[in-house]
Formats: sequence, C-alpha cells, structure tokens
Amino acid sequence: DKELLAIDKEVMELFKKKIHLYAPLEGDAIALSDVNDEAFSQEMLGKGMAIIPTHGLVHSPCDGVVSVLQETGHAICITSDEGLEVLIHIGIDTCKLKGLGFKPLVKQGDHVKTGTPLIGFDLLGIHRAGYDTTVPIVICNSDDFSDFENLYVSTVEKCLKLNLHTFHT
Repeated sequence: DKELLAIDKEVMELFKKKIHLYAPLEGDAIALSDVNDEAFSQEMLGKGMAIIPTHGLVHSPCDGVVSVLQETGHAICITSDEGLEVLIHIGIDTCKLKGLGFKPLVKQGDHVKTGTPLIGFDLLGIHRAGYDTTVPIVICNSDDFSDFENLYVSTVEKCLKLNLHTFHT
C-alpha cells in the first residue's frame, strides 16, 4: 500500500505544470491586501498582487487573448493560453475618469504575446486628478488552480520573469 501511494504521488507530480506570469509594468510590488479597495484587498475578484507603477505602460504578462477590454481603457483581462484569467486594473476608481488618460493599444479578441504593450496611461495626470495609481493584478479564476503561490518582490521591471504567481494545474 505504501509503495502504491508513493507511485500515485509521483504520477500526480508528472501532471502538474507550473505557469509563470511576467510583471506587466514597472514599479513597486505590494501585497493585494494592501490595496485601498476592498474588492481587491479582500480577494473578492481573485488572488493576486499589485504594483505601484513608475511608468505609464502596461504589457501583457503572458501569451493569451484579450478577453475583456473596458471601454474606458482602465482595465483589461487577458485569458492566458493555459486558461488563467488575468485582470489588470489601472488605478483605484479610475473608471470615473471615463477614459481620460488611458490609451488602449490592443482590441478585445486580439491574441497577444508576453510583453505586448496593452494600454498606455498618463500616470502623472491620473495622480494629479486625485486617484490612487496602484495597479492590482488579479487571477479572476484563481480557485480553478491549486498550490497558488502569492509571492512578490519590492521592485519589479516590466516583463521581468518573476515567481509573482505560480500555479499548478
């Protein structure tokens, strides 16, 4: 029985696949629990992290399809080739800007590669308008994946491969 159990565990390990995401923009990484919005900090939308940006350009954190692009350009969701639904929300309550300061560079339905520029935004303008520029990055379907690791480092560079999120399917 113990040998059979050991073999079963080895077989299960073979079916696990790590999925890595890349940092979608440059800045200071913070825990999602530190985001000043309960929908994100309480993980109501899923698990993830956030970045306080230093530049106003969001890149794709993975290969996938633009499954949602808000009309206002403040949020985008990429469904990765592995099935992760990655929401990138630029700022807190920035939907109230009604698109001012955001420039989508892709369209809903586009297939993108890791590092593809997705949305340009006026970081200083959004800040001057009184909005928190923190960018939550959330896996909306994180419950569909096991062994979710929510790790982050203090400073990230765009498209730097980090173990920000590691999923095992």
